[in-house]
Amino acid sequence: MKVTIIGSGYVGLVTGACLAEQGNNVFCVDVDPKKIEILNSGGVPIYEPGLKEMIERNRAAGRLQFSTDIAASVAHGDIQFIAVGTPPDEDGSADLQYVVAAARNIGRHMATPKVIVDKSTVPVGTADKVQTAITEELEKRGLPSDLCAVVSNPEFLKEGAAVEDFMRPDRIVIGTENTPAGMRAKEQMRKLYAPFNRNHERTYYMDVKSAELTKYAANAMLATRISFMNELANLADLVGADIEHVRQGIGSDSRIGFGFLYPGTGYGGSCFPKDVSALSKTAKEHGRELKILDAVEAVNELQKYTLVEKIEKRFGKDLKGMRFALWGLAFKPNTDDMREAPSRVIIQELVKRGAQVVAYDPVAMSEASHALELDFKGNPTGLAQVSMTADPMSALTDADALVIVTEWKAFHTPDFDQVMQKLKRPTIFDGRNLYEPASMQELGIEYYGIGRHN
Repeated sequence: MKVTIIGSGYVGLVTGACLAEQGNNVFCVDVDPKKIEILNSGGVPIYEPGLKEMIERNRAAGRLQFSTDIAASVAHGDIQFIAVGTPPDEDGSADLQYVVAAARNIGRHMATPKVIVDKSTVPVGTADKVQTAITEELEKRGLPSDLCAVVSNPEFLKEGAAVEDFMRPDRIVIGTENTPAGMRAKEQMRKLYAPFNRNHERTYYMDVKSAELTKYAANAMLATRISFMNELANLADLVGADIEHVRQGIGSDSRIGFGFLYPGTGYGGSCFPKDVSALSKTAKEHGRELKILDAVEAVNELQKYTLVEKIEKRFGKDLKGMRFALWGLAFKPNTDDMREAPSRVIIQELVKRGAQVVAYDPVAMSEASHALELDFKGNPTGLAQVSMTADPMSALTDADALVIVTEWKAFHTPDFDQVMQKLKRPTIFDGRNLYEPASMQELGIEYYGIGRHN
């Protein structure tokens, strides 16, 4: 099938590459010429395991192309995926200007029937806005509005495992309208996703608004579990319980399960913070407060300061002259995404107290440099207190303590003899509970986890 992907960012690239892998002819378009230049020269502007190899394979086979030519992209695809960004607006709602702009471009250039697929994470009612934008452009050209049908097909991709999630989905959600055009679109989508349903049917068909809400509901539920566990971990610290034992005790309940029950420094990234806020905003627009979600958001923001509070409790509020090694900058492992990353808050707070920070991350150092430049904009003195190193062990040299923020696999079993030799004092603040407190005590390491007998 001929497919166009509008937007060559995270969702667009993964969607385009994976659909090309199934034999479709995919045209990816983006308004950013630098991004397209990178892709056409063999690079990939984001880090995602397995994505670069898949793009190379399908470009070589002629099934995947990248361009800035909007007219050509509209002419190409019978199915047009809108996968542009929906950044948070100042009031917390999703900014739909790029989605609507993409829709208008489709309406300006289309001449044959198209299925328009909202792949971006968008609030309920966005499909109506997309349909209106396209219809207005078609009417200007004297063309009928039923040339297109708008479908909601939200993505459920975990950063760091997005290719695997797309190729082996646990569910595919498709929202269509019960109209002749909607039924034709449903059949087109069924054919497109048929290769992913060969083992068993994974597709859930529903109306458009339900599909739009499903995406937000899923992310909000996962974010709620994270904030809930962080609240319990903080309580465990106060009462002397071990949150790891609690996690095992409640996770073994089949009604609860173990997923997203790991306490830490709070969630980040491009999805959970934005989607929780946008869902709450949507509810307020309809006269309803989602009090649980407002609490989830508040707990998450506070959680980003937890490690700093533990450091302050141990060393005092004045950290001048102290040096901290920090392992992990990205908001989660297997990505270079620094959006809403807890490491940004932790670094700023340590610097504010006078400390120096030497940071290491396996893949996010370049993105982190850009992010920190924004965070310390107007404060070059503060930025000068932060440095990065290409080796995790060298970050420890003469540091007063190690702070672990992201649970990269390489951090799970370090050479603790080296860790102890390089640190001024063997002290670890573990924001991901990678190590057992008893084992650290045996080694002579002063250890502070999240909810683990601190």
